[in-house]
Amino acid sequence: MLKMSILDTISRYLPEVRGPKQKRLPFKEKLKWTLVVLVIFYVMGMIPLFGLGKNALSQFEFLSIILGASFGSIISLGIGPIVTASIVLQLLSGTGILNMDMTTTEGRQRFQGLQKILAIFFIVFEAIIYVAMGGLAPSDAFMGTPIFFQLEMLLMFQLILGGIVIMFLDEVISKWGFGSGISLFIAGGVAQQILIRLLSPFTASGIQGGAVGLGYPFGIEPASGKIWEIFYALSQNDLQLFGLAFASILATVIVFLICVYGQAMKVEIPLSFGKVRGYGMRWPLNFFYTSNIPVILVAALMANIQLVASLLEKWGHPWFGTFSGNTPVSGLVYWVHSPDILQNVIKGSFVWSMLGQAAIYIIIFILGSVLFSVFWMQTANMDAKSQAKQILSSGLQIPGFRRDERVLERILKRYIWPLTIVGGAAIGLLAALADLTGALSRGTGILLAVMIVYKLYEEIAKQHMMDMHPAMRKFME
Repeated sequence: MLKMSILDTISRYLPEVRGPKQKRLPFKEKLKWTLVVLVIFYVMGMIPLFGLGKNALSQFEFLSIILGASFGSIISLGIGPIVTASIVLQLLSGTGILNMDMTTTEGRQRFQGLQKILAIFFIVFEAIIYVAMGGLAPSDAFMGTPIFFQLEMLLMFQLILGGIVIMFLDEVISKWGFGSGISLFIAGGVAQQILIRLLSPFTASGIQGGAVGLGYPFGIEPASGKIWEIFYALSQNDLQLFGLAFASILATVIVFLICVYGQAMKVEIPLSFGKVRGYGMRWPLNFFYTSNIPVILVAALMANIQLVASLLEKWGHPWFGTFSGNTPVSGLVYWVHSPDILQNVIKGSFVWSMLGQAAIYIIIFILGSVLFSVFWMQTANMDAKSQAKQILSSGLQIPGFRRDERVLERILKRYIWPLTIVGGAAIGLLAALADLTGALSRGTGILLAVMIVYKLYEEIAKQHMMDMHPAMRKFME
């Protein structure tokens, strides 16, 4: 057991975003705050760190989507510290080291306070690590001078400031907007990356497409957007370039459709009103019972391992493995990195060792997703006991059974535990396979974005259909 008195005292003095006084916020109010936070997030992602000379993390830009970050900007930490704090708490709660009753208001407040303390700790810790280990460092021209240390302190301060702002933006969304800030930032980052990779008019060298480029037919370098690459490849009869671009778009569409189909799968338990005969409803339990939470936690954990491994290698201690450019080639980091199977097959650079790497990656993702799915079910009031209480408090019961919480809990266990384990394994498998396809964004990111948007759609349709503008209501229907 952990001594909670000191932590409780600290959490009481931490600033927090005040929640709304009314129980139910109107649709327009939630939409306003969601858009405001999203705009602030995008703007902060375009503010570079003052004093930054070397951005060694830029090679891991594909990981920034999962972390809701923009390396080299004031939000280089992204949601990493918040998710890491959540992972630690899930592990402590799941192993019984941290014992809090999440069914009570006091227990939930204590859990949230402890999560905020841990998030602040990881914000400071990661800011120090990123700068001290050379991931985000001042220019080498100042090396050995007092200015170098001062710039390091300035970089750390900016990272901490950005991390704190992200933490409070997440709190604003949780209390005033739709869903959570973590989900919003991931979905926003994925949407931005897909649009850029699909429609970007600029070349890989950063200039307007169609500019002169050595080594290209007629000296013309094509734009990097996949749509423009397809047109360019057709005009030049370049089948390999066409295959690479078309495969990326096709993989994105397939991952999207599979995610939507998986989200619609559910088990429905028939219920009836105890005091009103002849009336009833169905209580839906989604196949992906714990939603996208396991994938967020596993993907963020893998991303953090790769970032820490890169920093350790630059520091001269490759404990987690080594890299060749931005590709892991050995150690633990090699096995938590997904090889791009489809793209390598098209390029003709596929080697059989990639299948072994892919198999281990899939196994790790599935096991991690199941583990976090179970932990989340137990700590987020999604277990059979909490669901039984919720059903009975609504005046509902299962037809043919006594109105007893223990009976209902026993029946729900038959569904909830299998859905938690099988659903966690299925979403882990889907996310891992999506990462192997070479889609327009990281496969895990597309999966998360689809699930986040689908969940937001369900939430909005359930709570705000009547207070929407008629045109918006028709679109949602």
